[in-house]
Amino acid sequence: MSRLGGLLETHGGYLCRYEDVDVAWLVRLAHDAILEDGHSPSQVGLQITVLGGPQLVRFAFDAAFTYGRRGAQWYCENHALARRLSEHLRLPIHAYGYDPDDFEQVLAFGNGRRVGGELLRYEDVELDDEADDEAGFERAAERWPLGHLARVLGLRRGELIRIPRRPTVLLELSKPAPPGPLWQLFPEAVRLKRRPELYAS
Repeated sequence: MSRLGGLLETHGGYLCRYEDVDVAWLVRLAHDAILEDGHSPSQVGLQITVLGGPQLVRFAFDAAFTYGRRGAQWYCENHALARRLSEHLRLPIHAYGYDPDDFEQVLAFGNGRRVGGELLRYEDVELDDEADDEAGFERAAERWPLGHLARVLGLRRGELIRIPRRPTVLLELSKPAPPGPLWQLFPEAVRLKRRPELYAS
């Protein structure tokens, strides 16, 4: 369905507003979540991407089963991390999967429970005459699940679907991480509340 063809990659993950957390706590949470989803933490890492402008964070697992078309579908079916994050952070967490040749899906979680979601299969889309050119197509796509999520999070759909190309930090899940605030991994991107009292000894 994408007018950009191979320029867009298939991906998924969990998106939310940036909230500073302890890295050691985050690694434990992700460790337990991937176990719940049926995978060994020794084979999986946690990728973190921060967008400083709109103050967003993306969490995504780094494993063979989370890439490509299989990976996008995996994020549509596995939500242990989204549920746990939404319960502890008291923030809406959005699990999403995006396959530019097949579908886009967004599922929202709040207080540890699924609270909404939408799936769009591109084969079901009927574009009107206004979507014949690239600009018209992009306007139509802004009404689709990822376009709606982008508006909620304060960015454009194009920025959201290109988020895997942004710089990331990779955390191992097979061993404990040293305590420290998440913002220290992104000193240039994160310029907001840093809550140092959480990390005082």
